Amino acid sequence: MIEQISTIDAPGAVGPYSHAIKAGDLVFISGQLPIDPATGEFDSVNVAEQAEQCLSNLQAIAKVDGTELSNTVKTTVLLTDLGDFIVVNRVFASFFSPPIPARAFYEVKDAK
Repeated sequence: MIEQISTIDAPGAVGPYSHAIKAGDLVFISGQLPIDPATGEFDSVNVAEQAEQCLSNLQAIAKVDGTELSNTVKTTVLLTDLGDFIVVNRVFASFFSPPIPARAFYEVKDAK
């Protein structure tokens, strides 16, 4: 049995998907953009602030199910510039403590 999870503390989905799906004891959270749920906007062009907003959105979704980011098993990060890798690593370190989740990091084409 699966259960849909959603919250007003994270931005609404920008397509036909759920904030998260719970399947048994596992929660699968959809990727998050750096959108402030209060404004519905991208409030910063600063990479560190964008990473913080994405992780805060993930944290808000996890909280709805009574869990937290410390239970994260794996993350995937998409950046338009791998030169921002170190900055995003610093932000990750402020949200995660050991055991740090497994992670994949990819550079993607900027849609501008």
